[in-house]
Amino acid sequence: MKIKRGFVLQQVSGSYVACATGKLTRQFSGVVRMNEVGAFIWKLLAADTTEAMIVDKVAEAYNIEKEIAERDVSAFLGNLRKEHRHRCLLRCR
Repeated sequence: MKIKRGFVLQQVSGSYVACATGKLTRQFSGVVRMNEVGAFIWKLLAADTTEAMIVDKVAEAYNIEKEIAERDVSAFLGNLRKEHRHRCLLRCR
């Protein structure tokens, strides 16, 4: 899975937002707000990856147990799928 090409991630006042650019704005005109960990995951999604690979990288980067990383990554990806499904943020293999 990966984020569709055409999104940019910006840090604004200590938070992160992602928004569409170019032709993608016809499909997605909102913003996706996230915290630092969400931004880390978002950046990983710039390349084709798997949920398991993201979990491993989050656990390592934040020095947390894999089970906690699994829960947090699953919640973040679940939110992208659920809240933004009609906007097609993720491309799956």
